[in-house]
Amino acid sequence: MMSFAEKVILDPHCIAQQDVDELRNQGFADEEILDIVLAASARAFYTKVLDSLGAEPDDACLDLEPELRTALAKGRPFYQN
Repeated sequence: MMSFAEKVILDPHCIAQQDVDELRNQGFADEEILDIVLAASARAFYTKVLDSLGAEPDDACLDLEPELRTALAKGRPFYQN
């Protein structure tokens, strides 16, 4: 599922019937596959909007474990107080 979601974000034009069939073979229903596409697309859209506007994370994000903060920070790094 995560590989498919990544493909939705990075290479949507490369998604083929084989990708959808693989999800079906893993037990995902068509509605769930649509949910994966919509969730990944919405997250990518939201991230691009925030990044384009130069939005900074809330101060609460600075309290996260460094490894989690690094995993969540894609693109512009977190600011430091």
